[in-house]
Amino acid sequence: MRWVDTHVHWDASEFDLDREQAFIRAKGAGVDCCFNPSVDVSSFESVRALATASQSRHDWPIILPAFGIHPLYVEKAADYDLQALDQQLTMNRPIAVGEIGLDGYTGAPDMTRQRHWFEAQLELAIKHGLPVLLHVRHAVEQVIHSLKRVQGKQQKIRGGIAHAFNGSESQAQQLIRMGFYLGFGGSMTYEGSTRIRRLAVLLPLDRIVLETDAPDMAPAWLHKERNETAQLPKIANILAELRGIPLNVVAEQTTMNAQQFIACAN
Repeated sequence: MRWVDTHVHWDASEFDLDREQAFIRAKGAGVDCCFNPSVDVSSFESVRALATASQSRHDWPIILPAFGIHPLYVEKAADYDLQALDQQLTMNRPIAVGEIGLDGYTGAPDMTRQRHWFEAQLELAIKHGLPVLLHVRHAVEQVIHSLKRVQGKQQKIRGGIAHAFNGSESQAQQLIRMGFYLGFGGSMTYEGSTRIRRLAVLLPLDRIVLETDAPDMAPAWLHKERNETAQLPKIANILAELRGIPLNVVAEQTTMNAQQFIACAN
């Protein structure tokens, strides 16, 4: 069975000591492809370099980059960062604009500032004809509102992925109607995550993609330890068990979903 990890930060410092070994473990676990979003302008080059290096390594997954400014990093962002992002999207066409969005968690940057940066980056996604990788933590309704506000009759976002989806069924259906896939990962592996588990069963499998968000969002068996892409098949097995379907069905459909997402960028 072959897999796609639709959200992983391979450039994070947590991988500095064993990044190559982690790549090899991921490929050995059956993961053929990873989406690696940036978090700020300073990470554009490292994300791009990893993607380039992966093209010549048959023992690594292929890494597809996304470029964007994460909502938790907008506090230090300046207007020229948007220009840098625009240039990056032109020179090195990525899989998506991301990781972008809104974060409603306590201690996150001012929501007005977050919204300004999010909507400015949505405009760039429309300009370049790219899908988006969305950060929606405790802010799904606000994200949907911004998506609707930016999109007009003549300008549409080419869909995307709501990474680590944690909203309601109604919000999920709204995003699906707007052309989005919903990302499920480590949170789904915890028995106490009843809402996420319920959604993993109720939502159509053809709109679900799998992710690790490594090095973060560790599954239950790695609680508080570093996460990595090699865990994706075990995470997928939880989804299969929750839905009562064979693991190979999950592999085939979620991989197909990821491939259809890739097609949106081309």
